[in-house]
Amino acid sequence: MELFRSFIFVPGNRANMLERARNFNSDVIMVDLEDSVPPGEKETAREMAKEWVPALKKEGKRVMVRVNSLDTGLTRQELEAVVSPDLYGISLGKVESTWNMRDADRMLSSIEHLAGVEPGSIKMVAWAETASALVDARDIATASKRVVALAFGAEDFTNDMGIERTDTGEEVRVPRSLVPVAARAANVASLDSPFVLFQDPDALRADAQRARQMGYTGKFAIHPAQLDIINDTFSPSAEEIAYARQIMAAWEEAEAAGRGSLAMDGRMVDVPVVKRAQNLLAFADAVEALGR
Repeated sequence: MELFRSFIFVPGNRANMLERARNFNSDVIMVDLEDSVPPGEKETAREMAKEWVPALKKEGKRVMVRVNSLDTGLTRQELEAVVSPDLYGISLGKVESTWNMRDADRMLSSIEHLAGVEPGSIKMVAWAETASALVDARDIATASKRVVALAFGAEDFTNDMGIERTDTGEEVRVPRSLVPVAARAANVASLDSPFVLFQDPDALRADAQRARQMGYTGKFAIHPAQLDIINDTFSPSAEEIAYARQIMAAWEEAEAAGRGSLAMDGRMVDVPVVKRAQNLLAFADAVEALGR
């Protein structure tokens, strides 16, 4: 499974924002051709994305492009503009079914061939942001080998359901919790919806912590000021790492003594607890390898 803690949207028609993205501390830069670009700017955004994908890749960034959904008729020309060896992947919104993913896969394959890009190398993030997508989330995540992450889109989901979006997020608590389960079943990363109150860092941290507790592996940002909090929340803390190491040391002693469980700090430690500690330490190593 790929390690993604933070994604940040950068409007594809905003040269100043694309320039600033060189310094963003995000695991993935998502050049956006969809929601943040008005209809009259779509062509400009395509041309700018074509220019900036390789430029950001040269800065050591992992770059994806969020293309418009298949039903807009814009997807193919956007892919033709941005697919290159420098592009890590695409984000596809408004996914309704596995057929959407297979159509996108076939489209990418033909464009990879024309662009001289290794077949199957362009990855995909699929968005579960409608009732239909949520019901079929695991199947959508496994419909193409390109899929590396499943993302929850709270704004579009509440719009699809005809319900009000609130600051508390209570109205999406249940659907939000289903996406990381589907992603885990598909062995792909899970990405939480952006937190729109970007001037409230405490609320962002609390929201990101809830997402991590639900099983999400990362979260989208809409402002660079959100990145440090998101990266910190979705990385093991020093305390978590130290405790996991204590568990492993105590477990080795227990195994040597022929015991299948032990008590530590008033809690029982058995195989599932040890596996969690092992996974956390492996995760910590992966985060350290990112170098940020």
